[in-house]
Amino acid sequence: MGDSQSRPYSRRCKRIPVKTGTSSRMTIRQYIKRAWPLYVMIVPGVIFVLLFRYYPMYGIVIAFQDFSPAKGFANSPWVGWENFEFLFSFPEFGRILRNTVLIAVVKIVADQIGAIILALLLNEARILLFRRTIQTLIYLPYFLSWIVLGGILLDILAPHGILNQAIGNFGIKPQLFLGSNNWFRGTVILSGFWKNVGFSTIIYLAALTAINPVLHEAAAIDGAGRFRRIWHITLPGIRPTIVLLAALSLGDVLEAGFEQILTLYSPAVYRTGDIIDTNVYRVGLVSAQYSLAGAVGLFKSFISFFLIVLSYYLADRFAGYRIL
Repeated sequence: MGDSQSRPYSRRCKRIPVKTGTSSRMTIRQYIKRAWPLYVMIVPGVIFVLLFRYYPMYGIVIAFQDFSPAKGFANSPWVGWENFEFLFSFPEFGRILRNTVLIAVVKIVADQIGAIILALLLNEARILLFRRTIQTLIYLPYFLSWIVLGGILLDILAPHGILNQAIGNFGIKPQLFLGSNNWFRGTVILSGFWKNVGFSTIIYLAALTAINPVLHEAAAIDGAGRFRRIWHITLPGIRPTIVLLAALSLGDVLEAGFEQILTLYSPAVYRTGDIIDTNVYRVGLVSAQYSLAGAVGLFKSFISFFLIVLSYYLADRFAGYRIL
């Protein structure tokens, strides 16, 4: 064997010179010439956000005024924190806040747990037609508005509706599901679960597709049953998605469902069903107490902003999710 063949391969290869240093940067004029169509595309969206998201924020000044539509923002007398002092001393405010947080938190927990269970059940289904049919049925209500669903629920849950007729066959007296404080809160939570759980299920089903099926095959060969594979492979595989959705849902703690409750509730259930949004609607628009309603809305916005910041911090901390 010749000397050239006995030398290591790395020595026999011809060295390729590598240029060091930074390449010439693109000038601003060249960048604008190349990227200006992209900026033109986002102009309508920026204008929309400025006009309908940022410009209306000027209206929060009414929370610090004795606002009168006839006098406008500029001429309405300034009262400082008086509206907030009245709000926090208002006997009903604690009940309204408690109703909002309780309904929203139970909705979030039930939605997440129910979506995970449904996604696991659908993932284990082997008949494709059955799986697609059930999946379509559970997420169909998500695409219907609460005006439509509210009308359906009002007929079903009426004193002489289908549900009361059904339970009447078992000797149970008709119940006022939408007119009793004992039933209204649970009815809101269950109907909200029925409407929203399908969409969350789709997210978890998408996460399940990322799990390598080889892991299940290996576990089955080792003798692991279906439930053990779900516990040790499936759930750990979608844990980042669970953590991410749970963290992001913190921003909805004060979103108990304005359209839903406004469609279903009545004065008889204000004690257990009145939330911040419906109270703002009644006080601000119906009773024309604009400044007090503005104070309530600003308080909710401040708490929601804090929760959103916290949710994105937790999402970054435990799931590695970042916007930028």
